[in-house]
Amino acid sequence: MEFVSGVKEKGVLSIHEVTEGDWVGKTIAMNGAVHTIRHMGEVTFVILRKSRGLVQCVYEAGAAGFDIKDLKEECAVEVKGRVAKEERAPHGFELRLEDLKVLSRPVEVLPIPVGKWKLNTSLETKLALRPVSLRNLRERAKFKIQEGIVRGFRDYLFSRDFTEIRTPKIVSRGAEGGSNVFKLDYFGKKAELGQSPQFYKQTMVGVYDRVFEAAPVFRAEKHNTTRHLNEYTSLDFEMGYIDGFEDIMEMETGMLQYVMALLDKEYKKELDMLGVILPDVSRIPSVRFDEAKELASRKYSRKIRNPYDLEPEEELLIGQYFKEEYGSDFVFVTHYPSRKRPFYAMEDPADPRFTLSFDLLFRGLEVTTGGQRIHDYNMIIEKMEKRGMNPEDIESYLMIFKYGMRLTAVWESGWSALPCGCWMNRT
Repeated sequence: MEFVSGVKEKGVLSIHEVTEGDWVGKTIAMNGAVHTIRHMGEVTFVILRKSRGLVQCVYEAGAAGFDIKDLKEECAVEVKGRVAKEERAPHGFELRLEDLKVLSRPVEVLPIPVGKWKLNTSLETKLALRPVSLRNLRERAKFKIQEGIVRGFRDYLFSRDFTEIRTPKIVSRGAEGGSNVFKLDYFGKKAELGQSPQFYKQTMVGVYDRVFEAAPVFRAEKHNTTRHLNEYTSLDFEMGYIDGFEDIMEMETGMLQYVMALLDKEYKKELDMLGVILPDVSRIPSVRFDEAKELASRKYSRKIRNPYDLEPEEELLIGQYFKEEYGSDFVFVTHYPSRKRPFYAMEDPADPRFTLSFDLLFRGLEVTTGGQRIHDYNMIIEKMEKRGMNPEDIESYLMIFKYGMRLTAVWESGWSALPCGCWMNRT
């Protein structure tokens, strides 16, 4: 009888283990993919690609027990070599090769040179060859930054007493209505891919008070622009017992500060690869929707054409205004018109034409949205009926209000949707 008792210790070391340990002058084993091979006369540099970066290996004819001619780029290998200090090499060390074992070989030459610093190919080519193009260091750096954003989001909310939840993605009805949903045949019944976890988040606030999720959502929108994606990873949180929607803006700003500090500390290598300069989030200006439109209109002589929503050009001008006037890449735009917000958005008691809601713009692009939600059963029924909606269609959702619901507010983002070498966005 054999038993499995945990992680099996292997004889190969990671980059971290070498840099943190006392291995200089000692022979170690390491595995990885052959990223590049550079022949320099009697010496050949073999660069291994590992999850945490590159490792420089040095081959000298006669000093190693294998023939360098048998090696190709993208071979998966396990090498043995003596660790030597080398400040010019990645991570400050290199391996003087003594032996090498090929674990697998490519059967064809790479269609694109992933070993180059930058892939000078079109986006279409990168996507068509995605399993290969992602091996390029700059391409994969984008996904490490994405990791850092989601990691910071989760860690910060855990520290603020939030509970992480998992919500269904096949739903009977979209949370926001409209036609931009992917429709499904669910065993003979109508269903959709979830646009938002909104209904479930509000349900779970009645259970845990504060909840969050980092998960995919779907919008049936063509994503051939920088403003739309039909599938993205949304970062959502919902919290109860609030004093007002401003509590959400404060929570988001604190989260942003935490995320930026984490990226600067632990993802600086990836940021530098892509030339990313993190924005300042020490303080973020806030402006009402109607005031923001007026400010942009006056300064840039642009006539207000749509009083109920922000046009893309207006968002850009508002972002430009707050960059020029206050040096901020971000701006909260609050009190959006009721007719442009979902039925569950709380209207402003001082002026019901507007809602207690906001969007966060980053350099003229909406990256998050949030606001206070209706928590009173009679109020939400009345608003649904005014909009011609049938409460029976979402009876299970309305149950949370029928049997008591605390004052809540919601926030959602698509920051981790599309790694692009700068801030991540959805919209």
